[in-house]
Amino acid sequence: MAPNIVTRSLERMRDIISWGGKSQAHLEALDLDRLRAQMRDCAEGTGGEVSTRQRAARLAHTYLELDDDGRHAFLRMIALEFGPDPARVAEAHAVYQRKIGTAEQWDAEAKLRGAMRSQRIRILTQFNAIPAGVKFLVDLRADLLRFLKDDPELKALDRELEARLNAWFDVGFLELRRITWESPAALLEKLVQYEAVHEIRSWTDLKNRLDTDRRCYAFFHPRMPLEPLIFVEVALVDDLADNVQKLLDEMAPVADNARANTAIFYSISNTQVGLRGVSFGNFLLKRVVDDLKRDLPGLKQFATLSPIPRLKDWVRAHPEALADAFTDADWKKLAPLGIEGPASAGFQSLLDDSCPWLEQPGLPAALSAPLTRLAARYLCHAKSRGAPFDPVARFHLGNGARVERLNWMADSAERGMSQSFGLMVNYLYDPDRIESNVEAYVADGAIAASGSIKRLAKL
Repeated sequence: MAPNIVTRSLERMRDIISWGGKSQAHLEALDLDRLRAQMRDCAEGTGGEVSTRQRAARLAHTYLELDDDGRHAFLRMIALEFGPDPARVAEAHAVYQRKIGTAEQWDAEAKLRGAMRSQRIRILTQFNAIPAGVKFLVDLRADLLRFLKDDPELKALDRELEARLNAWFDVGFLELRRITWESPAALLEKLVQYEAVHEIRSWTDLKNRLDTDRRCYAFFHPRMPLEPLIFVEVALVDDLADNVQKLLDEMAPVADNARANTAIFYSISNTQVGLRGVSFGNFLLKRVVDDLKRDLPGLKQFATLSPIPRLKDWVRAHPEALADAFTDADWKKLAPLGIEGPASAGFQSLLDDSCPWLEQPGLPAALSAPLTRLAARYLCHAKSRGAPFDPVARFHLGNGARVERLNWMADSAERGMSQSFGLMVNYLYDPDRIESNVEAYVADGAIAASGSIKRLAKL
């Protein structure tokens, strides 16, 4: 992408951009030199702190008025024209090398760090200081991630912004809050909007998820008080849950919390695309467990009822794994039902998203054992770059959980059937084993699993 993309994009914006906070009645041409000058003054702090913040606010306003081409051009300018000065870095590095072992080494090191600090960081920091600046930067990074797929020259800017967001969203700055039916309506609407695992279909559905036998917790940043960063929905039950439709049944009676011994985390949703790479999900679960144990001392078991979202994708890429999951006994049961071997049409139809086998009497029950066996092998053995192939498994195993139990036909909704044959998995968080599980996972990639799962997963 040549610089003329920047020029073309900005010229196309001349009739819709309000420059310098001027009213729409006094539009001016947005020219490249003026934009560059504004960024340079922002990076250098020209005119003092107040002027710099006002300038940053105008730049942010300009950015928000741009279409995708204009935003891409804006970000390319920051990425390519406001990095460290190579000559200054080289000179500072040469001085540092000469000063190693002398009393001036540490001063030289500080000057080298200063030379390597790019003006991009200064511009981003000025955006952070304006009202709603934190949310602006989070949304700006969401744009950046989209553009990055086709424009690798934005990578340096993305790395710097991700580093700043990791610092600004350190878990020590975040607030854990319980969300209830009495929470502000604007916040409840965010839950409906951001729910990523089990769609919230109505206000009645949402109210059911916030009833007395349910809990919902979220992390918030103090500068984004009505924007949950990540939230978890919890059901208080008397055993491991094995069916999400039953768990979300609006007509089911409200359970007695005094009899609950298990907390089921059935939905965890990250809400801000721009915070990809900023990890706080593990801290959320640990804080929620502590909160639940304090409020409900009768809880003894903490587990999930989780989807297996990539199972079918993996099987399509490894069709031999599906056939290998069937034993001779399975084939004997399936032959009268139209599945006479891996080459049969009935067998091939197992991977259809429409799941035609679901309606055939007797077939779902006959498929239970081999497909559950397949899922166990997938969770315990399928890897990508040394980590579990399944993203939900990566999250929970990396947080110290173990694969506890697989549940056949636990999600009979269209999404569950198309992703994982309707199977769901319980990940168990055993407070006494979490730390050792994490250490083994990080050191050796070891996957903690119950005895029953290990038996099913044997190849």
